[in-house]
Amino acid sequence: MDDANKQSSINAATFVSYILPPIILYFVMAVLVVTPQTRVFRMACWPLVVLLALRATFSMDMDMALGHFERKYHNDLANPMLMIVTRSLYWVFPKEPLVRKIRPKNSTPSTLMDALDLAVTERGYGWDWSRRMYFPPETRPSNRTGFVLYATLSAALHALICGTMRMAVRSFYPAGLGSISGGSIFDETLPFHLRYFRSSIITIICSLATYSLLQMAYDVCTVLGILILGQDPAQWPPGFDAPWRSTSLAEFWGRRWHQWLRHTLLDMGGYPLSFIFGRTGLVIGTFLASGVCHQIGLSTVDTTSGPWVLVGFGMMAPGMFAEDAFKQLTGRKVCGLAGWIWTMSWILLWGNVIMDGFVRAGLFDARSFIDGVPPLRTLVERLVDGFRYLVTCGMTIPFVDQTPTTLPDAGTTWNVCSYPYLDKA
Repeated sequence: MDDANKQSSINAATFVSYILPPIILYFVMAVLVVTPQTRVFRMACWPLVVLLALRATFSMDMDMALGHFERKYHNDLANPMLMIVTRSLYWVFPKEPLVRKIRPKNSTPSTLMDALDLAVTERGYGWDWSRRMYFPPETRPSNRTGFVLYATLSAALHALICGTMRMAVRSFYPAGLGSISGGSIFDETLPFHLRYFRSSIITIICSLATYSLLQMAYDVCTVLGILILGQDPAQWPPGFDAPWRSTSLAEFWGRRWHQWLRHTLLDMGGYPLSFIFGRTGLVIGTFLASGVCHQIGLSTVDTTSGPWVLVGFGMMAPGMFAEDAFKQLTGRKVCGLAGWIWTMSWILLWGNVIMDGFVRAGLFDARSFIDGVPPLRTLVERLVDGFRYLVTCGMTIPFVDQTPTTLPDAGTTWNVCSYPYLDKA
């Protein structure tokens, strides 16, 4: 009997027995950390949080609930439980209770509400422990109605962009790309320069899809938090700060890309290694922790894609060290046009590696309502045909199959760009 068959399927009984206990104890830890003189109790509770999280991770099979039937690994709870263990570990150490500085208007202080806000907040907006966190400047309407309308329109726009980008990725399918067994963005039948030119285009499209998906999800949560939970718009600062304008890796990862997991990744890898190697360990540990989290998430879908996502995120650390060396040699920070070219080049270089891991696992194979919009479908097909024309004429490869592109229907995996051979004549 394989491991999947030993796990329990998700239902009301198993949810209460396996998933709910670590969540409840996690909330208890949040209550304790905002309450004075509870450090001993927190130290006693944390090992139990670890045991319950491990029990939930390795006892539950989420496939029945999520509709996945072809996957090789079933630990959908691995990352959520890892986050619970890591965040609650941070709550063990403070000698004084954590303090909430900002609350919704007309609200009264409440230990339970403060604990609930602490348990769900990622960046810690309004808390004393997030005072060094960067929050992008607010550009949305200040009134409640305008804020909600803006977030709603933003969610719709980014959903449209995400769906279009996913459709564009599938239009570049090499054989097997997007299937549950995986495929690569690197077409081995192409010469080196064309292979990476093509994979870089796919990487850029995947990156736009990822950014749009994250922004859409944040907008949806913002609207739900304000309309259903009665939260104040000030509790939802912008998630991104135009990451495409970054002129250094430090600016990209430290300010302009989302900071939702900053504290968790620092607690998981940055701070432990910093005790041994100083700032070098802080940077390496943080990016390795990020790579581990992404690799775990990828492994819940497919274990055959290799460790390349971990490698890609890990290589951001040497890029940061290169910027430090530049500052020491010149006395100036990496910035300006040259800094932008450097930043985008380094991210694109290792982004190829990261996105190849994602695509091998079929993460960009999901269909959406955008697939059924004829104007967008036609536009994407024309753009892909344009790329193939560039390969054929601009790159002087006369024997590329030039069959007009037709996007695959749902459930179809095929080779949209067929390259019969590329041997020299």
